[in-house]
Amino acid sequence: MDPQPRNTPMSPLDTFPITHKWPAQHPDRLQLYSLPTPNGVKVSILLEELGLPYEVHLVNFGTNDQFTPEFLSLNPNNKIPAIIDPDGPGGQPLPLFETGAILVYLAEKTGQYIPTDAAARYQTLQWLMWQMGGVGPMFGQLGFFHKFAGKDYEDKRPRDRYVAESRRLLGVLDKHLDGRDWIMGADYTIADIAVFPWVRNLVGFYEAGDLVGFADFQNVARVLAAFVARPAVVRGLNIPAR
Repeated sequence: MDPQPRNTPMSPLDTFPITHKWPAQHPDRLQLYSLPTPNGVKVSILLEELGLPYEVHLVNFGTNDQFTPEFLSLNPNNKIPAIIDPDGPGGQPLPLFETGAILVYLAEKTGQYIPTDAAARYQTLQWLMWQMGGVGPMFGQLGFFHKFAGKDYEDKRPRDRYVAESRRLLGVLDKHLDGRDWIMGADYTIADIAVFPWVRNLVGFYEAGDLVGFADFQNVARVLAAFVARPAVVRGLNIPAR
């Protein structure tokens, strides 16, 4: 008599619809769904800094992957990056989106790149939220009006508004970095990992350095140079490969 067929054991990740479109080859590893944008690389850089094993999946905006039912099942806000950690709190899989939440989660899970001192921890979070609420939206809008479709608008007042606000934010950061190696002083933290991919993008991909007078912000330039020289940052900036 032929033996009864055995069912292949399911991975806990199989219950997540996103894994049907992007199958996990290593379901025991953290799954990262991303694109190498200023937001996307925050998480890949931190993962590289931490040395955690993870599997990355490219979310292709060219084919509107971010609007597919599978991706929306993980992030209904249709933005990258998003993760599933198969070893989340209590040993259960944890789906998570929003870069700030992901950075805090990974830093606290590993006890790295976030201070243990309560006051310094809150100050790190303050700069993380400063990036999320200010730097990302303002620099991103400036990129639209300077690099993308908005550059063809005859009325330059919207662009100029974002130029002025970007300069203001760079000034805040520059003053804070005076006499400091990193945002939190001697310690490199998730605040730096959140902020400096956006600064790099502003003066690099957006080609807006002259527009915002980046030469005026020498402390920001100094710390940006130190940031992009870190080996984990070099790797993380190109993950996932397009």
